[in-house]
Amino acid sequence: MSGFVEKPEPVQVPGLVHLHTGKVRDLYQNEAGDLVMVASDRTSAYDWVLPTVIPDKGRILTQLSLWWFDKLADLAPSHVLSTELPPGAPADWAGRTLVCKSLQMIPVECVARGYLTGSGLAEYNESRTVCGLALPEGLVDGSELPAPIFTPATKAAVGDHDENVSYEEVARQVGAETAANLRQTTLAVYGRARGIARDRGIILADTKFEFGYDGDTLVLADEVLTPDSSRFWPADRWEPGRSQPSFDKQFVRDWLTSPASGWDRTSEEPPPPLPQEIVEATRAKYTEAYERLTGLAWS
Repeated sequence: MSGFVEKPEPVQVPGLVHLHTGKVRDLYQNEAGDLVMVASDRTSAYDWVLPTVIPDKGRILTQLSLWWFDKLADLAPSHVLSTELPPGAPADWAGRTLVCKSLQMIPVECVARGYLTGSGLAEYNESRTVCGLALPEGLVDGSELPAPIFTPATKAAVGDHDENVSYEEVARQVGAETAANLRQTTLAVYGRARGIARDRGIILADTKFEFGYDGDTLVLADEVLTPDSSRFWPADRWEPGRSQPSFDKQFVRDWLTSPASGWDRTSEEPPPPLPQEIVEATRAKYTEAYERLTGLAWS
């Protein structure tokens, strides 16, 4: 069992219809048919949405996504129409709300990897492949790949795992033309972002994107290149052969699997609340990622 430890009740706003409560984002539709995405401060780990929030997390994710959307606009337009609060929305929605085009979403997580780690490493250790793509011998945790690769996954419901699939399976599901467009755009966006991050002393190890169609135009949706959707590593501490330090919720994962939490990940029991020091350390990592990437002070 997994999912929400405590599923929140959606905020009711006049003129908005609540559509979905995700791990982090709440999705509404306005009277014009546009989508309203609100990034909460919820955090998830090991397929659980935890009972403890990370203050400012939703705003950091939203503002960092907006920064990246601007940097990537010539490669892929974004779904963002406005950042203005809908009439009657609570003040707490400020800075964490996007009004977006309603797209025909493609049910594929578009993952780009430039380094070997995570589920890719697990598959490589078994078969020397990732999503069916053959890789050279001798790679270890954190190794840079000869070239970035497109390793798609199926989108899962809250509480379930995304599952890596082959490019051929994506082509079967969404058609050869769309699959080729997804792969080309994913790798182009990853390449641009990887270079920007490298210039700021950060390795973009891997990341995932979501796309949808606006008519015949492929559009970048959801969040983009945040610590929730990407692995960012400090370049000056990169050392293949071990787990890398990262700008994300690793503090949360490490504490949950430590004796201090008292939680058995293999049980069906929900994880416990996070201690304040883990909350503060995690928030500091998200803030540092934002500031190092954008060059702007978080306030």
